Amino acid sequence: ASSSATIDFTSGIDSTYKEYQFHFTSIHPGTDDADALILGSIDSGSNYNVAITSSFVQAVAPESGGSPSVDYLGSKDVAQGTSGAAIEHSVGNDNDQTSSGILHLYDPSNTASVKHFISRMHVSHAVNNAQDILVAGYFNTASAIDAIQFKKNTGNIDSGIIKMYGVA
Repeated sequence: ASSSATIDFTSGIDSTYKEYQFHFTSIHPGTDDADALILGSIDSGSNYNVAITSSFVQAVAPESGGSPSVDYLGSKDVAQGTSGAAIEHSVGNDNDQTSSGILHLYDPSNTASVKHFISRMHVSHAVNNAQDILVAGYFNTASAIDAIQFKKNTGNIDSGIIKMYGVA
């Protein structure tokens, strides 16, 4: 990514594999306090409007040495939303702040059930916390998911690498 509004994977997500992984390396937002969102498509990326339901949990360790915590963040949950699901929370855009992690998408070509996903991201938070973020959810469609989009809820993806892998 290089000052990209979205990163779209519009090919290669098919029945070849039952699991696809997206590896995020040093994703840096252009705007401070930004979240990364995942969206799905059933029409090769013409529309990213598949309904998502997801749940969001984070473990936080303050850089200042304050008390760590584990929090369920209901404000980041999605219930049948079509605007994307957050897979990270409030990444800072200082030069040393990024996020990295893995998102797993299960059986996207299955046409009999919903498409589950889980992600685990590590984030350098805008207020100088280290966060370990776990998100689980599903795309609520029996149609095949054939494209995935990543974007920030505000601003662009300034830099970083996202790679897709099929898992045999």
